[in-house]
Amino acid sequence: MRSAVSACVIVAAAWVGCTWAGRVRAADAVERIDNGTVTVGIDREKGSAIVWLSWRGHPGNAVNLHDPGRLIQQSYYAGELLDRTPEGQHAAWTPWPWNPIQAGGVKSWARTTRFERTAHGRLIGETLGKLWDMPDEEAAAVIRQVTGFESGFDNVVSLECELECRRQEGDRWGPPVPRHQELPACYFTRSFGSLKVYLGDGRWRDEAIPPGPPWGRVMPPRGVVACFDATGQGVAVYSPDATEAWNVGPHGQGASDDPAAGPCMHVAPITTASLGPRSVFRYRAWLVVGDEREIATAIDAVAEHTHAPGQSLAVPPP
Repeated sequence: MRSAVSACVIVAAAWVGCTWAGRVRAADAVERIDNGTVTVGIDREKGSAIVWLSWRGHPGNAVNLHDPGRLIQQSYYAGELLDRTPEGQHAAWTPWPWNPIQAGGVKSWARTTRFERTAHGRLIGETLGKLWDMPDEEAAAVIRQVTGFESGFDNVVSLECELECRRQEGDRWGPPVPRHQELPACYFTRSFGSLKVYLGDGRWRDEAIPPGPPWGRVMPPRGVVACFDATGQGVAVYSPDATEAWNVGPHGQGASDDPAAGPCMHVAPITTASLGPRSVFRYRAWLVVGDEREIATAIDAVAEHTHAPGQSLAVPPP
């Protein structure tokens, strides 16, 4: 039987009651990095989450932007399940744990408090996350992310992710309990309808997953799941700290390449961690783009030569 947080992760971003992507933000809110092969866009008005991913073989945007639960973003779960409907909790997500996400709540976008472009071309964002189940409630949490290109690779995007919990001890969500964490939550356009698990040595395994939620579950032996379109172009998520079966699969029908559309493809690497009220959680992940051969070659090299630090749970300094 799946844990309560597993159910939370499965349904968390399937809400399609409002096309949030239709609310176009000012162009200058999106900061981009481009190495000549890959372009990545971070939106400062959407919690500094990733809103754009394109590359030479796929010049259009691969990221689904239908609502604040989509995008490519950090998402965490902690504490007890609470019924907060009298306070405005969304009826589809009750009872619900403490669930800060990077981009926003069900009816609002999160606030970026710090943004920096480094001399080496990396983007650093610091965000006050929103509680997903509430229409517009900031979480007692700071979400930080460093986005850049992996040195020596023209098709690999590196993500350094951190959650700093700033809850009060003894608050309504209570002490730490084991919950599934998404490392990170990724939503791509529905055109990336072919799901594959990387087995190593250039070998891939097809996964036939029906539309969800509930999402399908796969256990990738090398920590890599990729989605490919009809032309053979794809995007892989490499998350070596994800130690449990991942949530994956399509939502809706068709093969739309419209980032604002409701149908999408979902990939969420999963691990279990107990996040305390004053804890810090860190991980690294990579996005790798191209065809099967290009992705496999890059992932094998990154896995061999790049040290991926494990998760860090600690009490932050005063």
